Amino acid sequence: MKSTNIASSKEQLVIFDTTLRDGEQSPGATMNMQEKFRLAQQLVKLRVDVIEAGFPIASVGDFDCVKNIADNLQDVQIAGLARASVKDIDRAWDALKNGFNPRIHTFLATSDIHLKHKLKMSREQVLELAVSAVRHAAQYTSNVEFSAEDATRSDLDFVCQVFAAVIEAGATTLNFPDTTGYAMPDEFAGQIRYVLAHTPNIHKAVLSVHCHNDLGLAVANSLAAIKAGVRQVETTINGIGERAGNTAMEELVMVIRTRPDQHEVTSHIVTEQIHPSSRMVSTITGMLVQPNKAIVGANAFAHESGIHQDGMLKERTTYEIMNPADVGLASGNLILGKHSGRHALQDRIASLGYEALSDEDLQRVFSRFKDLADRKKDICDEDIEAILMDEVLPIPNTYELVSLGAMSGNHALPTTGIKILVNGEPREGAGLGVGPIDAAFKTIARLTGTTCRLLYFAVSSITGGTDAQGEVMVRLEDDGKIIVGQGADPDIITAAAKAYMNGLNRAAYLKLKKK
Repeated sequence: MKSTNIASSKEQLVIFDTTLRDGEQSPGATMNMQEKFRLAQQLVKLRVDVIEAGFPIASVGDFDCVKNIADNLQDVQIAGLARASVKDIDRAWDALKNGFNPRIHTFLATSDIHLKHKLKMSREQVLELAVSAVRHAAQYTSNVEFSAEDATRSDLDFVCQVFAAVIEAGATTLNFPDTTGYAMPDEFAGQIRYVLAHTPNIHKAVLSVHCHNDLGLAVANSLAAIKAGVRQVETTINGIGERAGNTAMEELVMVIRTRPDQHEVTSHIVTEQIHPSSRMVSTITGMLVQPNKAIVGANAFAHESGIHQDGMLKERTTYEIMNPADVGLASGNLILGKHSGRHALQDRIASLGYEALSDEDLQRVFSRFKDLADRKKDICDEDIEAILMDEVLPIPNTYELVSLGAMSGNHALPTTGIKILVNGEPREGAGLGVGPIDAAFKTIARLTGTTCRLLYFAVSSITGGTDAQGEVMVRLEDDGKIIVGQGADPDIITAAAKAYMNGLNRAAYLKLKKK
């Protein structure tokens, strides 16, 4: 099926990306400044309209990340989140003020549940505070967004009253969020139509939605809202975010692109950048994309059934409603190996959505690439991304793996010997376990003096063949915090040790940020 050109008469849908803010609130998805900036650069390539870069008052680190992005990226609106308080708004503006058309995004709950149990305020107090906050933000910028938190469980007449008042105070975007993912599509569309019909000055602002996926309806609710008249949708890459996540940008955009006959809007999104963006988010956060995930999952364009394969060989559109190339998946993949040079590697890195590396970074990546190529016949994109994570986008290494040796078998006690560096100081030891990976984890915990609890362990092959690059993801708990660690290596025990130590490094990094 050939992609349909969307008529120029279609209205533009504003894509507000909150991967760096709400997405980072996913358990274990904390990113450092370098990672956030690289991802923001990729979002610019993707051509999202607004990047919500963070919550500046949350921490010094979050402030620095937002400021770094606002100071250095142009031609895209950078937003910062702020509660309805002068202190929050001032802090947000300090981070955003050098940006291109910066947006202050302030919010306040409007549902009686939140008013009674969280805010302990009356409706009159909420209305007064919302107006005061927006008016204060509007002194800094004409680009002010107000969100009525838990709007779908609020009294709609009260929401309309608040919206009308904050528009007069200077809000230019109004967000109607389904904060708990509670709404049904028809119900949500009806709420949107009611707000549009009963907010007298709504024409002065853009109406937005921010949907959560607790019932698996975030994309469906967002599409229903668009049909009802919404012209901004808040999304994340891969649908990551609080609890079950947010509206998946890639799904929303490709629905609109694939079914233009059903929608009156279009977007600026460069869809060929969808897959590189998805991979980058997955690699940085350590949150693997489920294979059957729409648009970006490993199986999204895979065909195993003989009937399907026969149809595909005769005509691709028999079983594909989208062209893989439209989301950045090439039909043919150039396989790199030990005879490939720096130029081929640099080209592949660029095609994956990464900025050009410095000579020093490229040399480190190339050396690791050559080392892997000596052990593995074919090097694929996922191999390269794993190397990039280690060499170019690393979490600061409190702990570093130097060497590992393991012994196991059905008549042998599983034993692992490990040498590591702790803040540059060498430590080594060996230990027993139920299996070699268990032995490795116990030995690492003893050598590092850490007490993280392993909650989840997953291993997958990210490349093909018996020499496949293995990828391990672990989820750890440390002082009530959930941390994700990720590691990749052709040797699965080494990959597991790398993942565990990556998680420990993330835990140490979070503790350092608190100081």
